[in-house]
Amino acid sequence: QVQLVESGGGLVQAGDSLRLSCAASGTISRSNAMGWYRQAPGKQRELVAAITSLTRTKYADSVKGRFTISRDGAKNTVWLQMNSLKPEDTAVYYCNAGVLYLSGGYTPGDVWGQGTRVTVSS
Repeated sequence: QVQLVESGGGLVQAGDSLRLSCAASGTISRSNAMGWYRQAPGKQRELVAAITSLTRTKYADSVKGRFTISRDGAKNTVWLQMNSLKPEDTAVYYCNAGVLYLSGGYTPGDVWGQGTRVTVSS
């Protein structure tokens, strides 16, 4: 059974940085990418960034230039380096195994982590 475990969230001030980690265990089928989603209170879950096994990446416009997604295939770990954090980045961040298409679209898979909370104060 596949498990995704996120960590690294916390309470920071605007302008600070955080690094989120997602550790995957088990065999993930029908997936070529890992993605980070976030869900703010009262809002829909949105894709923040995704990375394929060949390190092709996709970012939401709101985080381009501030966030960097990376992965270590051997360790089955994906990171999200978040710099210059803003209060609007406040959300619960989730890891997901899905499919990133050449067109740039991302389809999430069924497996999600429990989430890690990021709170950015102004």
